[in-house]
Amino acid sequence: MAPSLATAFSRRWWMAVTAVIENLLFSAVLLGWGSLLIMLKSEGFYSYLCKEPGNTTAQNMSEESNGTITSTDNEEFLQMNGWAICKEQDEMLNLAFTIGSFLLSAITLPLGIVMDKYGPRKLRLLGSASFALSCVLIAYGASDPRNLSVLIFFALALNGFGGMCMTFTSLTLPNMFGDLRSTFIAFMIGSYASSAVTFPGIKVIYDLGAAFITILLVWAGCAGLVFINCFFNWPLEPFPGPEDMDYTVKIKFSWLGFDHKITGKQFYRQVTTVGRRLSVGNSMKNQPKMLATQEGNKLCLSTVDLEVQCKAAEESQSFMRSIFSPIFMLSLITMCVTQLRLIFYMGAMNSILESFTEGDLTTVDTYTSIFGVLQLLCLLTAPVIGYIMDWRLKECEDENEKQVKDPTQPKKRDKKIQKISNATRAFIFTNLLLVGFGVTCLVPNLHLQILSFVLHTIVRGFIHSAVGGLYAAVYPSSQFGSLTGMQSLISALFALLQQPLFMAMMGPLEGDPLWVNVGLLVLSMLGFCLPCYLLCYGKQLRQQKQEREDDPKIYLQINNGTNSEAFV
Repeated sequence: MAPSLATAFSRRWWMAVTAVIENLLFSAVLLGWGSLLIMLKSEGFYSYLCKEPGNTTAQNMSEESNGTITSTDNEEFLQMNGWAICKEQDEMLNLAFTIGSFLLSAITLPLGIVMDKYGPRKLRLLGSASFALSCVLIAYGASDPRNLSVLIFFALALNGFGGMCMTFTSLTLPNMFGDLRSTFIAFMIGSYASSAVTFPGIKVIYDLGAAFITILLVWAGCAGLVFINCFFNWPLEPFPGPEDMDYTVKIKFSWLGFDHKITGKQFYRQVTTVGRRLSVGNSMKNQPKMLATQEGNKLCLSTVDLEVQCKAAEESQSFMRSIFSPIFMLSLITMCVTQLRLIFYMGAMNSILESFTEGDLTTVDTYTSIFGVLQLLCLLTAPVIGYIMDWRLKECEDENEKQVKDPTQPKKRDKKIQKISNATRAFIFTNLLLVGFGVTCLVPNLHLQILSFVLHTIVRGFIHSAVGGLYAAVYPSSQFGSLTGMQSLISALFALLQQPLFMAMMGPLEGDPLWVNVGLLVLSMLGFCLPCYLLCYGKQLRQQKQEREDDPKIYLQINNGTNSEAFV
């Protein structure tokens, strides 16, 4: 039932729109853990760990409007929706969240390797099924929380795994949009980052009176719709990059004596070169291997030259070479620094707001809700960085057209150089926003923190979109998943440093985030290493292009044509 690549190409807009919606509802929803935690406490998960006092009176209890009973004594006893809540419960539930969030990041590398080899279809089917099962397990645990609370561990693990499957597979879909690939990658990453708003939205429905189990079962049913959509619309084959394939044409030249599958612009180029081979005559047939191995030879005299060129291209794009390339290593530094900065703020946000409000929990709750709503900005602003990454690419010379040039036509921009220039602008802009975010965090002004919320949200969407667009522009599409997975795993491990930073803020610094924010601001400057290298790399590419253009060329007229073409 799986469609072909050509059929999938005809449905690409439907797949792109549904992928954005599916990412919003099913990808990194665990990032909205704060809202889910409140609902789990209200349903009594691990409530049996709390020790209820033998006698409680109105003298030491005060009931709030949300159903929470708070003690006014030093030793607090809290209740939520009739269930006891306590520190031990928080520790157990946060342990479950740690497992789920770790899988959300650490599973990226093996997922990328599997996806590059087998394609996105099977992973997406598995991810949607895992997400649906996680919702069912949470609902089943909520039916008897005293005995089934342990199911939350398995449920959140499946939730993190399924969400990352949904996210990763959607990142290959933009390959079908050619020069707009970076823009659509930005849409996918923006919807992934905005999925943190899903649990706050569900909590609103829960507060309106909907049953928790009913909400989860409906959500599981929606995940089943994702499974059906993938089953009928996603192809078995991986999506090749726009440089590798045109989905509208697929021809096998067995009648010409070789079995290479050639498509799109490659089709025109190979037909032209085969025609030239046939028109050359028999005078050069005795030396095909020698001519095929000559550097700079453009005549397609036999299948040998095709094989030599293909092998050389594959060898020059090995995975290990991509891993140890300066661009990838510097992108790791940029992502590690940015992830640590963003995650520390998310983890310490409530404590930071409390220090600004002198412990006013009502104001803290209000600003926390504002922060949750602003997560939708990721979806709205991420395409901006994608547009920067795709700037003027349509005006550039395609790499497959470089072999045949007409000197009478005006020169076009080099596509690779333009991609590098666009990526440089994207990372400079993103790092400037990150520095601005660090500066606003230093000012102990509550109203200014709304600007910090906005900058935090924009940077979180921009950095992932910029890195994804850079990898799509520089590295082969077959390595995109593996490289993205490696980057996500390493940056997630580095971001674990936020816990000792938080402990330092709450301990020796007595809740004052000033010096931690100063240190992180200085560390954020390392993010400018990548755009600085891209500036030098782009300059080097322009120099190499100028040298190629200055070399003497021999132009020939083929078949009494009027246009001269360079072949040597």
